[in-house]
Amino acid sequence: MKAMILAAGLGKRMRPLTDTLPKPLIPVRGKPLIEWHLERLAAADVKEVLINIAYLGDKIRQALGDGSRWGLQITYSEEPEPLETGGAIRYAAHWLGDEPFLLVNADVFTDFEMMPLIQSGLEQNELGHLILVPNPDFKLRGDFDLRDHFITECANTVSGYTFAGISLLSPALVMRYPRSRRLFPLVEAFNWAIGQQHLSGSVYRGQWSDVGTLERLAQIEKRDWG
Repeated sequence: MKAMILAAGLGKRMRPLTDTLPKPLIPVRGKPLIEWHLERLAAADVKEVLINIAYLGDKIRQALGDGSRWGLQITYSEEPEPLETGGAIRYAAHWLGDEPFLLVNADVFTDFEMMPLIQSGLEQNELGHLILVPNPDFKLRGDFDLRDHFITECANTVSGYTFAGISLLSPALVMRYPRSRRLFPLVEAFNWAIGQQHLSGSVYRGQWSDVGTLERLAQIEKRDWG
């Protein structure tokens, strides 16, 4: 199975660290954030990884190389400008092919193991399976809810779960989305698939945090991750 890591963001809320360093290379608990993902993908027997790059992308390429130190084959999708999450997948469609692939946001830190997600696969007519987590303290309203295994919209202002930035997707999710275009957020395609009941999900209750601000980075460093 192939995997794609989204790593082209500007990381504006992480300044001044990201003035000279792309967010995926920020050290977290002793190593660059993106290396945690590469290690978990390798442990799940993933062999091919695509990393989209834009802002300070050459630094990511130089730091990670061809991926051989993790037993991976890394390919880089160099975007002329950040294409947002949906546009990034569309831009990489020729590499992804037709089979389901793992999608990981570079800016999350977690002990989630990828192998069970790979082994579960996608059911017939499913376009994706999203990993959700309980809403963190800084986010009372979730991104999505769950009903009978299917992803649904949140019912009210304090409910649901937060998208963990980890998913198993069919490339068809983006390619079939009626408003698929050069630059668009993936959540648009998610919302369309929800309406078709083509998106499933499950809740992970282990360790997880996004690395969206300097304060959250400091909390990750202080926390006991067991």
